[in-house]
Amino acid sequence: MEFRNLKQQFQILKERMDKAVAEVMAECNFIGGRQVKELEEKLAAYVGVKHCISCGNGTDALTMMLMAWNIGPGDAVFVPDFTFFATGEVVSFEGATPVFVDVDPDTFNMDPDSLEEAILAVKAEGRLDPRVVIPVDLFGLPADYDRITGIAHRHGLRVLEDAAQGFGGMYRGRRACSLGDAATTSFFPAKPLGCYGDGGAVFTNDDREAEYLRSIAVHGKGSYKYDNVRIGWNSRLDTIQAAILLVKFDAFTEYELEDVNKVASWYTEALRAKVKTPLVPEGYYSSWAQYTIQVKDETERTTLQQKLKEQGIPTMVYYPKPMQGQAAFGNLQSYVECEVTEKLCNTVLSLPMDSGKDKSEILKICETILREL
Repeated sequence: MEFRNLKQQFQILKERMDKAVAEVMAECNFIGGRQVKELEEKLAAYVGVKHCISCGNGTDALTMMLMAWNIGPGDAVFVPDFTFFATGEVVSFEGATPVFVDVDPDTFNMDPDSLEEAILAVKAEGRLDPRVVIPVDLFGLPADYDRITGIAHRHGLRVLEDAAQGFGGMYRGRRACSLGDAATTSFFPAKPLGCYGDGGAVFTNDDREAEYLRSIAVHGKGSYKYDNVRIGWNSRLDTIQAAILLVKFDAFTEYELEDVNKVASWYTEALRAKVKTPLVPEGYYSSWAQYTIQVKDETERTTLQQKLKEQGIPTMVYYPKPMQGQAAFGNLQSYVECEVTEKLCNTVLSLPMDSGKDKSEILKICETILREL
């Protein structure tokens, strides 16, 4: 059994995928081809924002947006303690200071109360200037943007939505990647909408931000390639990956998003009586980058993982260590307690999840879990 069956997905899309890639080869426009612009226009329209700027990967996307907002030394950027390393890494990369806040025990997303507590603590200390909040749409579910944005804007901070795992999700009628003052996503292969390599994008309604982002993604270019108006870098989505994403985007919107929600419902129906299953609050819609349950403790998780492995069922732990526990952040000050994160790192377990899973596979997984717990 595959944890995320990209091989099966490719077989379904192979004919269209082969044609799309062959067109790029025939046109020999491997960088900045027409497919890149077409993809950006489609994604912007789907999300409901004015500009989509594609780039080399999701980490670059976050970094580029922090650059656009001139985030640097002396600035505080608020990040969930329970997330992938890149969300905090980009803050440190720009010379700013990540401040880690706790998450909600049911949704895994940034806890607005912990956020406000951290902002107030940083302000009271007076050493750092609070500038940005980066909520993460973890495992496909958007964060609570009404509360988070309300808190952030009240304190004069901007909100950068990290939708690396959240593309396709919805929050109270609005799509992920449209929920902050700007947003980013990733096209890493295992993401809800993934390419066959690395890729990412930034979403903004601001014309000046979009112009700046397009410039720094291509060596700080101005009106043409050899007119360089600023120091930039090289972070472009190549045309082959754009062509692949156009095919996958059609499948994603036509049936994959609906199907993956069906798979999640099978899990929840079978497991909720005995296992803590993921919560999707009313008014939310998840794109299910992962289906993550919670067990009693680390010992129970280790035992369950081994039993599932013996049955040929792969599992993953996202994430085994809090951000504050990473050695790279060892010199950072802690402003709030993150007790929920500490617990989650010892109790979460992600199960095989993709739109191609059939009900018999899911029931086999659930039967093993229920038998062992």
